[in-house]
Amino acid sequence: MPKTRKKKIPVTNADKSSSSSTPASSRTVIRRFHVLLKKQGQLKNTSSANAEALGEIEREIDELGGLAAYQRMSSIGQGNDRGGGSEKVLMQWLVDMGLRKREEAKGKMRLLEVGALKPDNYRTCMSWIDTTPMDLRSRHPAIIEQDFLLMDEDENRSKWDIISLSLVVNFVPDPRDRGRMLCLAHSMLVPDGLLFLALPLPCVENSRYLTSDRLQSLMNVLGFTEVQRKWKTGGKMAYWLYRKSESDQKPLDEYRKKNVCRQGDRNNFVILLP
Repeated sequence: MPKTRKKKIPVTNADKSSSSSTPASSRTVIRRFHVLLKKQGQLKNTSSANAEALGEIEREIDELGGLAAYQRMSSIGQGNDRGGGSEKVLMQWLVDMGLRKREEAKGKMRLLEVGALKPDNYRTCMSWIDTTPMDLRSRHPAIIEQDFLLMDEDENRSKWDIISLSLVVNFVPDPRDRGRMLCLAHSMLVPDGLLFLALPLPCVENSRYLTSDRLQSLMNVLGFTEVQRKWKTGGKMAYWLYRKSESDQKPLDEYRKKNVCRQGDRNNFVILLP
């Protein structure tokens, strides 16, 4: 008799309440999710999508535990035992800028936290920041379940003082949707509003198509002025704080196509304008 195949158990199907996963295993799963979602997006955008290949990708995503597993691994990385999340970088920058002591007449700063895995990342700033956390798949009743790219632009135009895109842009499979996300953020910010951007450092340090200088040029074209940046050589994360400003009026076509910035063994991360 043929042997019965055992159903595979998702590799992330462990205790969801603890951070017993090692940093290395968490990063491995997260990187694999990024690869699979990118391939999935590429196949869906082709006119002759290969149903068999799509099915294989979706099967592997399910075996990894689906989006819930990705969120859980990312949340584990934000635990206190791992040094906390990127919100600490943003909060410190805002404090250094003196925004915690801004005039009471102006009210609390309105922060839209895109890709929020926890509802209370900014709880220590509640007296001066009013946070709206949102994510594609909410893990808590206080987190709005919403695709940022599908938000009503007119309803949110010039509404937010701060928008946080921490490990969000790199999770979007389509390079042009990444650019559209930045365009929407600019539209939704108040004049002089702030955009917090966090990416894995290899996105700018080891990409064939994107360098830190290229990113800065792109942001300037969109109407963002860099206020702060932070990363360590050989580190894993890079952080930027931008202020909404006027575009530098350069032609946009240059940023709608890939331009090779480096040769050699590189990743293919890129942000393109729609």
